[in-house]
Amino acid sequence: PASVLPSQKPKSELVRTSLRLLTSSAYRLQSECRKALPAEPSPAPDIQLVTQQVIQCAYDIAKAAKQLVTITTKENNN
Repeated sequence: PASVLPSQKPKSELVRTSLRLLTSSAYRLQSECRKALPAEPSPAPDIQLVTQQVIQCAYDIAKAAKQLVTITTKENNN
């Protein structure tokens, strides 16, 4: 995600906050997806709980992406 933006550190705190949300949500999504496929002989995961967590992570990723688009569009139009 950050590779889409310039390589320099973003000046806007809103951009940095959105990037942190995007990155942390992506890591959480990866972790939750790993829980869905446990190694044997681990007990079976609570698929309903894992599914809810995956949905929440996907929502947070979409929210962060929308924030970035909104912020960068406003900055580019000014």
